Amino acid sequence: MKIRKAYIGTEIYPVYIHENKKEEHTLVAIPTLSWSTIITYEEDKGNIEKRLKNEFELKLTEEAPEHLSLKIVQWVTEM
Repeated sequence: MKIRKAYIGTEIYPVYIHENKKEEHTLVAIPTLSWSTIITYEEDKGNIEKRLKNEFELKLTEEAPEHLSLKIVQWVTEM
């Protein structure tokens, strides 16, 4: 498991990332937001970004949803 810190505005969100190679997916969780999701290997980067942005718009304001979704896509695809 990897733990990253997302700096958004004045807030710091710890992001937990666990890659499950056997089942070919990655679990991403942000406990501060009470949020988690599973991203499969087959899922397209553009679709991941849109899905995450839509989910974060319910929990965050202004540019934060786009910024956080881009960071997560970058971290997940570099693994």
